[in-house]
Amino acid sequence: MTAKKAFPLRINADIFRAVQRWSEDEIRSVNAQIEYVLRDALRKAGRLPQVAKRKPDRRGKGGSK
Repeated sequence: MTAKKAFPLRINADIFRAVQRWSEDEIRSVNAQIEYVLRDALRKAGRLPQVAKRKPDRRGKGGSK
């Protein structure tokens, strides 16, 4: 599991309410929704760090979990 970094976030109340409604629609917490939106924006901008791919096992399938 990836380590998480906790930090306070100051956000406009209207934006927070919009994210809160969106997170409820997607059945996520507000925190998970913010992380999802940030990760998607980073991916689209080509700024998401590359994740090491699992090496295939001997049978040619994905590595163990």
